[in-house]
Amino acid sequence: MMKHTLILIIALFPLTLVAQQKKDSTKTISLQEIVVNKIKTVRGTGHMPDVKDGIIYAGKKNEVVLVDSLDANKAINNTRQILGRIPGLNIVESETGGFTANGISTRGLNPSQSIEMNTRQNGYNISGDIFGYNESYYLPPMEAVSRIEMVRGAASLQYGSQFGGMINYVLNEAPKDKKFEWYTSETGGSFGLFNTFNSIGGTINKISYYGYAQFRTMNGWRPNSQQWQLSAFGKIQFTPSEKLNAGVEYTLLRNRIKMPGGLTDSMFNADPRTSFRSRNWLKSPWNIVTGYLNYNLTPQTFLSIKSSLMFSNRSLVWRNEDGGAAALDEKDPLTGQYVNREVESEDMNNATTEVRLTHDYTTGKMKNTLGSGVRFTYAWFKKQSGGKGTTGDDFDLSITGKYEKDINFTTTNIAPFIENIFRVNDRFSITPGFRFEYLRSTSDGYKDSDDGRLTTNENRKRYLPLFGLGVQYKTTSYTNAYANISQAYRPISYSELSPIGVTSKIDQNLKDAKGFNADLGYRGTVKNYLNFDIGLFYIAYNDRIGTILMNPGSSNQYTLRTNVANSVHKGLESYVEFNLLKYLNSHSKKGLNIFNSLALINAEYTSGEFKGNRVETAAKYINRIGVTYHDSRLSGTFEMSNTGDAYGDATNAKISSDPVAGYIPAYTVLDASFTYRLNKLSLKAGMNNIADKKYFTLRADEYPGPGIIPSIGRNFYLGISAKL
Repeated sequence: MMKHTLILIIALFPLTLVAQQKKDSTKTISLQEIVVNKIKTVRGTGHMPDVKDGIIYAGKKNEVVLVDSLDANKAINNTRQILGRIPGLNIVESETGGFTANGISTRGLNPSQSIEMNTRQNGYNISGDIFGYNESYYLPPMEAVSRIEMVRGAASLQYGSQFGGMINYVLNEAPKDKKFEWYTSETGGSFGLFNTFNSIGGTINKISYYGYAQFRTMNGWRPNSQQWQLSAFGKIQFTPSEKLNAGVEYTLLRNRIKMPGGLTDSMFNADPRTSFRSRNWLKSPWNIVTGYLNYNLTPQTFLSIKSSLMFSNRSLVWRNEDGGAAALDEKDPLTGQYVNREVESEDMNNATTEVRLTHDYTTGKMKNTLGSGVRFTYAWFKKQSGGKGTTGDDFDLSITGKYEKDINFTTTNIAPFIENIFRVNDRFSITPGFRFEYLRSTSDGYKDSDDGRLTTNENRKRYLPLFGLGVQYKTTSYTNAYANISQAYRPISYSELSPIGVTSKIDQNLKDAKGFNADLGYRGTVKNYLNFDIGLFYIAYNDRIGTILMNPGSSNQYTLRTNVANSVHKGLESYVEFNLLKYLNSHSKKGLNIFNSLALINAEYTSGEFKGNRVETAAKYINRIGVTYHDSRLSGTFEMSNTGDAYGDATNAKISSDPVAGYIPAYTVLDASFTYRLNKLSLKAGMNNIADKKYFTLRADEYPGPGIIPSIGRNFYLGISAKL
């Protein structure tokens, strides 16, 4: 079991050698001070230190999840088991319904495709366009991830302006003591699941390397859910000295997904496993090339440079959203053919460079830390939709004629930032921060409508100062109280400017959303048996972009995407993990951990027509309780996840013919996973959704719907892995 961060252990070894037999003299050798930074945890969740890898975390709400210490279904990236210990994490379980990755959010924000998050891998962005199209179609396989770092809203100063904060998937490193190491994992399971993961790595002199390849295929819980996925990664690093290292990385994803489509409420209630769409397909090839350099200029000064180039795509052919989920995809009895499908294609490209500089300096007797940097991003995005596709049922992206919509978007972003830890004394620190966002967005193209062809040629610039302040008080060596307030910002995205079809429309006067995040909490560890983080949060989200059901109860219902109003999200987040066996015997080599991750959320509109209504997709509570047993060979986790009800739109309509509007009932899901280790082999087994609960987390206005996207029912997995 790995043990990781939030402890500073300073070991100073004075070594005195006394006396040689023939000499009456004393020789003293003093060794240099050694500083070791590690993450202190009870089992699988911890917190970041004040500063790590050139980034300031003091006074910020953050979590670290150590993936290899978890018993979970990593073959299908079961987000509920892997990230479920993060309080208030809301999950859209759409991976088996047509998306390539489950979306997440916290504090009642929109979880669809993680659009409120700053999503990263090894510290660089992996979403389509962090401002214009902040959707994640790629996530690394969890078998390749060593830890997951999450920083809440205060991440807006160091990483970007997102309300939801930052999540970073840190991949495994090459072993430093081996020239070659091979890891293999094979997993099979319900509904045709087969997953194979293989990685190699090693260090030869000053060069280290690591790479993996994963292939996964499954038939799916519902008909028309077949999919396959190939993901791969390679990294080479050159370390000429202890001060300097540099490297390059390449990430690849290839897939093909058949989407079973969405359901109406009556369809779901009758049988959530049904599918009435057999001709919907999606692919999302993803490519990211990254170069980086880390250099300790002096013992007090650290420089980091990361540059990444992403060139990716998302294409689909489908029976479109017209008519909603109730419009069945059936053959015309007169012609014997299906209607023509619709083809969409989106090319996503961005080039990003981030430079960070951290410097420690002394004022009086106290060491302070300055963190600064700048991010430069240029993204270009081509959206083509409304192409007239074939009447067939295979994967065919060919079209007849031209696309109804063909628009080129660009985003230029320059963002300098600075934060400073002022340590008043050994316990108390203050961290003010500032970020300045320059944002330029352009669009150029056309859209065909009933009124003829509409052209667009827009050029919009924004200049946005963002301020923040964090404080931290260390109550003991391993516990601290923290508070933070940071401004946040979310510009209008490309998709929010693009009408979907007859079921959804766009307000032509959309405005950017602004606001702030605030945190107040107490966290830490007590010896080796208790880990906790209990806090309050508050989000002011002004000019929130959401959906409103128009003409409710009529035959002309549709949803309008607009600036609904201002909203406030407030509540409590609590994580407590207690190791009973370590409490009874601190030297016990076994552990029995009981954990609870709880969030109480009140997310409401505070102005406008829907004042007092709940924010769409925001559950009032998310509660996860589990127990984990582990010894030198066997470990296992049983977990209960209970998520409260929510609504699909701002009107809080419970019943609607519109695919987005409607009630999302509360649900409880049970999961269990086990691992048995025998020398270099590990056997894995588990069952998800043990009680076979029929539930859903998403109402989609378009793909992978439209309509309700059911979550997967009871399923099991069995696997074996080896490290050689």
